[in-house]
Amino acid sequence: MRYVILRDDDTNASMPPDYLEKLYRPFLDRGLPVNLATIPNVNTEATYAEGHPELFLLAKKAPCPTTMPIGSNPALVRYLLDNPGYNILQHGCRHDSADRTYEFNQSNRQDIARRLDEGRRHLLEAGFKAPSTFVAPYDRLSRESLEEVARRFRILSTGWYDPRRLPLSWLPHYAMKKTLRKDHWRVGQTILLTHPGCHLSYHKSYVTMLDEIKKSIDSRRLTVLVTHWWEYFREQKPDDAFISVLHETAEYLATRRDLKVISFDSLLESNVALN
Repeated sequence: MRYVILRDDDTNASMPPDYLEKLYRPFLDRGLPVNLATIPNVNTEATYAEGHPELFLLAKKAPCPTTMPIGSNPALVRYLLDNPGYNILQHGCRHDSADRTYEFNQSNRQDIARRLDEGRRHLLEAGFKAPSTFVAPYDRLSRESLEEVARRFRILSTGWYDPRRLPLSWLPHYAMKKTLRKDHWRVGQTILLTHPGCHLSYHKSYVTMLDEIKKSIDSRRLTVLVTHWWEYFREQKPDDAFISVLHETAEYLATRRDLKVISFDSLLESNVALN
């Protein structure tokens, strides 16, 4: 049996639930869990380049406060709670601007801990359960951030691990992972997952996208498929061709008999083999 975890990044308080409903109703109706890396207290002034607002803020209404906790959008929270097929992950805290400082690519342990705890608090205050999984903005984590995340979360989902940034006590585990050519590994009670890049992206060919997804699934026991909801609605217009590929992916995942789509929490609740 092979396993797939679908991870969608950047759910935040500035967006209406309609975007998620349009994208993921075919998944929910087929009983396929969707894992949403949710920004707990989004920075509404975040930019990905000088003068360019982050695209996950495309639905932001002016005027708005500098930060918006997820609980400040009751319609979105109600929608997520009413649809248990969604699983909430903690995606940083505020997702601060990339052109200034990556939120968790820093060495100030006190600030790292404060942001992790603040993010968790906002998710709990909105009515979500305590998240077991952490996703760092831009996949950027310092050594200190890795240590603090591992103290608080059972799962870390990221794209890669830079050995120069790993805590020294993790290096033997990392060396074993590399020797055995494993995608995923563990340190203590924390599962450390990687993903094969964002196959579901408008930067990729729509013609070959599903075929590339199939190749990734066939090459490993557990595949984390990463996408971003806002890529399907650039300039607040739905990209119907791209959305169609996403829905074709749902059909493929639901009908392949040797494949099971799971949530991150399922890794903690079952004996799913990581590699």
